[in-house]
Amino acid sequence: MYTPHGYNLYHYDINSLYPYSMAKFDVPISNMKYFEGDIYKIEDKPFGFFLAEITAPDYLNVPILMTKAKINNTLRTLAPLGKWTGVIFSEELENAILSGYDFKVLKGYTFDSDLIFRDFVNDLYEIKCNHSKDHPMYLISKLLLNSLYGRFGMHIETFLTKNSIVDNDELYEMMEHNNILDIMNFDENLNLITYIPNNKNNDDENSLFNNMTKFNISISLSAAITAYARIHMSEFKGEHNLYDLYYSDTDSIAIDKPLDDKFVGKELGQMKLEHIFEKAVYLGPKVYGGITKNGEEIIKAKGYKNKDQFKKDQLDFKTLESLLYLNNNEINHLEINHEKWFRNYELGEIKVEDQKYTLRATNNKRDFIIKENNWHYSLHY
Repeated sequence: MYTPHGYNLYHYDINSLYPYSMAKFDVPISNMKYFEGDIYKIEDKPFGFFLAEITAPDYLNVPILMTKAKINNTLRTLAPLGKWTGVIFSEELENAILSGYDFKVLKGYTFDSDLIFRDFVNDLYEIKCNHSKDHPMYLISKLLLNSLYGRFGMHIETFLTKNSIVDNDELYEMMEHNNILDIMNFDENLNLITYIPNNKNNDDENSLFNNMTKFNISISLSAAITAYARIHMSEFKGEHNLYDLYYSDTDSIAIDKPLDDKFVGKELGQMKLEHIFEKAVYLGPKVYGGITKNGEEIIKAKGYKNKDQFKKDQLDFKTLESLLYLNNNEINHLEINHEKWFRNYELGEIKVEDQKYTLRATNNKRDFIIKENNWHYSLHY
């Protein structure tokens, strides 16, 4: 959220952002090498992940590099100004230099690289485009396109974890020979345990290092793909653009002018126009509303389960708009009830309970600027 209220705004979404990254760019594949010092003093274009001191220029209105920081005792991801130390992908580093960022590389890893997913993505994307959204082939191809890169980043414990139902005697024996993650008592003599078999022999089939290869886990590969996605999104956030950016998400933007035709289309990585809002309000990430040219109200509220009851709960555009005003120097907020499902494995039941859902303009990542008319505008950290 950059400016939380605007008129005549264009909402765009990117076609298959992560598959686009997989199809277009080289990823780390092998020959990992550790180094210390500034790798750029001995290599012109090193490829890998580096620990670096990062400095963002003060003039950026929309910073593009992200880090994690504790805000109000909560760890959040944000794009700050100032200086910090963090791990960064080499291609994202070089892209950020174009926006004025400065770096001092301290150490890291380099990799060989290759374009390995292009045919996989292109074939599945063609299947997706040639079927309607309610067709099974559309759903299957979309799932395969969007889930592959994340699978390479799954935790090794996901594959090594096992579950067993055992009596008390078996339980005590299992506790001696395995790493027990969880125990759920069904009755006095029956238990569901979640565990990882102990690895006493590095050559054992459950060896952590052997299984990294066995299960095709590659954190560097997944991290590179998400970094390429951020690089692509940065093209629409730069200071050189001829429009103002009101809101952005993982794969979407809201701007005050239409994009150049070269960015819009049905191809991978191109934008598609979702809405033109005559009037729009942005309260925070994935929480916004707008009125389209034909008078239709579009409301998005992350975490609110009863989306089909927006009107019933009076969650309309006028309500969202009212939350941008101050009330006795406090940010307005709205509390509404919504149903949530809770599972209880021990009792074997599911409960449906009403919970309060609170809506308010959020300044977790950007400070507010209060104008004379009491509208809230947001300012970067």
